[in-house]
Amino acid sequence: MIRVIRSHTTEETEMTETLDRDTQEDAPEDALVLESVGEGHLVALVNGERVPVRLRQCFPWSEPCRHLSLRDGEDKEVTLVEDPAALAPGSRDALERALAEAGFVLEVTRVRSIEEEVEIRHWTVDTAQGGRRFQTHLDDWPRVLPGGGLLMRDVAGDLYRLPDPASMDRHSRELLWAFVD
Repeated sequence: MIRVIRSHTTEETEMTETLDRDTQEDAPEDALVLESVGEGHLVALVNGERVPVRLRQCFPWSEPCRHLSLRDGEDKEVTLVEDPAALAPGSRDALERALAEAGFVLEVTRVRSIEEEVEIRHWTVDTAQGGRRFQTHLDDWPRVLPGGGLLMRDVAGDLYRLPDPASMDRHSRELLWAFVD
């Protein structure tokens, strides 16, 4: 389902109207269309108007590729994409490319070090995308995912997924023991 947010302004009040609809091949003229404009940037075509948008992930963290808010330059929500599968193939491809390029979810393959400092935990990890260093707040613990694995959000908002901590190398498991039951 796609929610298209339309704002209407009157003299005295401002009102937001939310339209819910299933996207089909015979979608109305105002159906959401997304175009990739390179480097993870998207343009949304809503009611024939081209609007540059950026992705903002919504909860739950356990489904990082769903519930995506597309926001304009003033951080106002243009569209909420609850399920990218509901988009037309071209729009879905553009959204998936933008997700991949934005690097929302990095898959951790090895934990090299975890160091704690006042209020901050410093992580050095290997990911499928290469080596990374990131920080989490000391009171932010990895979340256990329903399908297994752990998910962490760093202070910059990037997500790191550890698909199966028990199958990682010995050094990684030793560092992660405090986070795993």
